[in-house]
Amino acid sequence: MTTELAPTSSLPEEHALQQRVMKKVARRLIPFLGIAYLLNYLDRSNIAFAKLTMSADLGLTETMYGLASGLFFIGYIFFEVPSNLALQRFGARRWIARIMVSWGLVATLMAFVPTAGWLYTARIVLGIAEAGFFPGIILYLTWWFPRADRARLVGLFMVFLPLSSALGSPISGLILQYTHGWMGLAGWQAMFLLQGLPTLVLGVAAWFYLTDRPNQAAWLEPEEREWLHDTMEAEQQEAAATGHHSVRASLRDGRVWALGGVYFGLGYSLFALSFFLPSIVAGFSETFDTSFSILQTGLIVAVPFSAGAIAMVLWSKHSDHSDERIWHVVLPMLLAGVTIPVALYMNSPFTTMVVITLTSIGIFSAFPVFWYLPPTFLSGPGAATGIALVNTIGAASGFLAPYATGWLVDLTGNARAGLWVVGVLAVAASLGLLAMSKVIPVTRTAVAER
Repeated sequence: MTTELAPTSSLPEEHALQQRVMKKVARRLIPFLGIAYLLNYLDRSNIAFAKLTMSADLGLTETMYGLASGLFFIGYIFFEVPSNLALQRFGARRWIARIMVSWGLVATLMAFVPTAGWLYTARIVLGIAEAGFFPGIILYLTWWFPRADRARLVGLFMVFLPLSSALGSPISGLILQYTHGWMGLAGWQAMFLLQGLPTLVLGVAAWFYLTDRPNQAAWLEPEEREWLHDTMEAEQQEAAATGHHSVRASLRDGRVWALGGVYFGLGYSLFALSFFLPSIVAGFSETFDTSFSILQTGLIVAVPFSAGAIAMVLWSKHSDHSDERIWHVVLPMLLAGVTIPVALYMNSPFTTMVVITLTSIGIFSAFPVFWYLPPTFLSGPGAATGIALVNTIGAASGFLAPYATGWLVDLTGNARAGLWVVGVLAVAASLGLLAMSKVIPVTRTAVAER
């Protein structure tokens, strides 16, 4: 990992020290946490590929599938804030390991659900087990990455989100197509089993690999530890002086709730795309009289997510270079909002996927820069609470998006109405963030230093 990092000081010596420390921290944390995040999203969204054969085995309608997808977020929502507070109290190493082992176990056991009712139950329990992982990682990274470099480095971590679908889609298709009957299991059962086990292994490894705070990092030199500890402490004190440190103040801050509303619109777009894109591609056989195998479907689905991964890295890097945040969230959300409703009005599989790829670029480009915003006015327990609350509000879209989209598919016979809802919510969320831009303390100090 050889990204050029933005200086936080005009002194050449400190700039060199910063470069050295950030490269070490990025190399230590981003690959490990990124792979964990990849597995995190894969284990919650692989139901989209399981649906292609599981629906017939369990007797699922589109509405029932949408309900099963969305029920994950019921338990997830209620345990987000308590989980982040527990991470603040017990430390990231212990708590992230606990979360990963718990959800890995549930994800693996999903291979053995016998009925739709058991599937519903497993999805709820999976959400409870997984609750707090993503906001916990975002909080954890604010303890290690200074603001001047945070959007870009968080972008490198979050690129594993689209990579989860870009890599997971063809892998899921491969497993579904070629493991049916393996050990007496259906293809979707083998997929849940084979994709859940790696999470268990990585969860155990997290207990030994992660370091809670910079001042405990034995893998940094004493001078490097001191610089990073002092830098992060100074930023925490600045955030506490200009924003909120306490849990109660964070819960009462209208900006936290407003950012949650923006994240709801962004999340709705992501979940609708993730949970229904494999079905949309499979539906090309009827719409355009084409025929794709399950593996080919996985490869086609991977294209928009691969483009989103590349755009996410480049866009977050541009945000740090320009030290501009609001428009770096608003513009890609507008792109997603205006493209996704028209995708299913195209006249060929190629043009449909081109438009969906533009939607994916918009969705994923907005994510890492968005998460720069909450820590600008939150710190300490207030940051743990506020980040979790924003993610909780956004996660509510994870229940609504697949359920509403599935219901609209059953009602209308196609996914067009559901995608119009996605577009309207994305545009509304982007305009909402633009309206509240003056009350978020995003400064341009890094530009002045450069």
